[in-house]
Amino acid sequence: MLAPLVADGQVTDVFVNGGEVWADRGRGPERQPALSLAPEDARALAVRLISLAGRHVDEAAPCVDARLGDGLRVHVVLPPIAPKGPLVSIRLPAVGRWTIDGLAAVGFFPGTTRSRIASLVARRRNVLISGAAGSGKTTLLSAMLGLASPGERIVVIEDVGELRVDHPHVVALEARQANLEGAGAIDLARLVREALRMRPDRLVLGECRGAEIRDLLSALNTGHDGGAGTIHANSLVDVPARLEALGALADLGPEALARQVASALDAIIQVERTPSGRRVAAIGRPVIDDAGRLAIEANGTG
Repeated sequence: MLAPLVADGQVTDVFVNGGEVWADRGRGPERQPALSLAPEDARALAVRLISLAGRHVDEAAPCVDARLGDGLRVHVVLPPIAPKGPLVSIRLPAVGRWTIDGLAAVGFFPGTTRSRIASLVARRRNVLISGAAGSGKTTLLSAMLGLASPGERIVVIEDVGELRVDHPHVVALEARQANLEGAGAIDLARLVREALRMRPDRLVLGECRGAEIRDLLSALNTGHDGGAGTIHANSLVDVPARLEALGALADLGPEALARQVASALDAIIQVERTPSGRRVAAIGRPVIDDAGRLAIEANGTG
C-alpha cells in the first residue's frame, strides 16, 4: 500500500500513525487520505519492515531503529508505548546522489555560500552542519564530501547509514544496538576511536548526538583536518547550548568544551527548510566569549 509513496522521488519521509498515512514532499508532512491502514495491518507492516533488517520488534522490545537496503531508514514504536496504535517512520534515501551543482540548481546556496563552502572543503577545514530535522544537513554533507579529492580516504561513522557520497573511496561504519540480552552494543564513540586506526584523510560523524562529541573534537584537534559532522540545532544561536548539552554527557564542562570546539572547528553551516525549499541560512565560526563560554560568530551568507 505504501509502495507508490516510496517510489515517489519527491517523498523524503513516510509516516504511519496508527492507521493514518502521511508523506513529506519537502513542504512538511501531509495527510494521505486515500491511504489508511487498520491497526493490525500497521503492526504487521512494522514487524515485517524490521524483520527485513534482521531485527525483531514486539511488546518486550517495542522501539526499534533499523536500515533497509541502500539507506532506507525505519523507526518503529509499538503499543503500549504508542497507545493509539503502531507508529512507523520511514526516511527515504535521495534518488541518486546530490552534488553541489545539483543543490545550486534548486536554490540551496544564497549569495556566495556555494563558493565559500567549496573553499572550506578544498582547504580541508573542519566543518559542523547544523539544522532542524529534515532541513538538509545530510544532503549538504553528502554533496560536500563529493568535492573531496579522489585520492583521499573518507571514513564515515553513523548511527544508521544515510550519507550517500559520490566519491571513490568512502569507508562506512555503523553503530550497533544491544541484543535482547543487552549485550553486543557498539556506540558512536567507540567507532570514532576505531576509525582513527583506519588512517582516514577525512573523518566524518554523520550526527553528533551524545558523548562521542568528545572523541570527535579530540580527533579534529590532533591533526585530522577536513573532518565534518552534523548536529540538531534550530539556529546558529542555539548551537552553543546544544554542544554544551552533548559535552555534559561526555563530562566536558562549558569552558573546556568551548576551548575544544573553538580549536577543532573552522566553520558552522546552518541549514533550514522554508516553504520554498531547503537552503543554507548562515555560516559562522566558533569563538570563546568574555565569560569563557562558546559562542558562534555569524558572518552571513553573502
